[in-house]
Amino acid sequence: MSKFKNTFRIESTRLINWDYSTPWWYLVTINTKNHIEFFGKVVNDKMYLNELGKIVDKFWEEIPNHFKNVGLDYYVIMPNHIHGIIIINPIVETGYIPSQDKQSETPYMASLPLGDIVGKFKAAVTRWAYKNGYSNFKWQSRFYDRIIRNENELFNIRRYIEQNPLKWELEKDKPENIFDL
Repeated sequence: MSKFKNTFRIESTRLINWDYSTPWWYLVTINTKNHIEFFGKVVNDKMYLNELGKIVDKFWEEIPNHFKNVGLDYYVIMPNHIHGIIIINPIVETGYIPSQDKQSETPYMASLPLGDIVGKFKAAVTRWAYKNGYSNFKWQSRFYDRIIRNENELFNIRRYIEQNPLKWELEKDKPENIFDL
């Protein structure tokens, strides 16, 4: 076990020996720090995004524009967290590594690991928030992920994401019901 930020010991939740840049489908849950409700309200089982929530939605939708081999599936933004399915697709040839010998140029496109994709999303939202008057906005320092193992699990996760606003009133005061670290 190692120390996290030299403060306390915490085990990694990542699957040992798994390369998180591997083409696959991943469920991610990203929480706000201390579960503060920054993104809007659930009213009558429907999520209503405020200004910051709309930015989170916009930036989430833009992820594939920044990572050409990444796609998105179901997602939901809740008052204090986001659940989403990120799809890392196989790498396609899009560029070349420059070489002094033009004959030996090789195709190249790096696939970023899931943590880098989520980190860049969180950083973009945070930058926007600070520039636009949300100086107290913070994400939780880590995020939850799950490698989606089969079609049945994908179906259940999609249903969970869709039904998240319906369960908000029952679960909002029970942090153990939110994927958390």
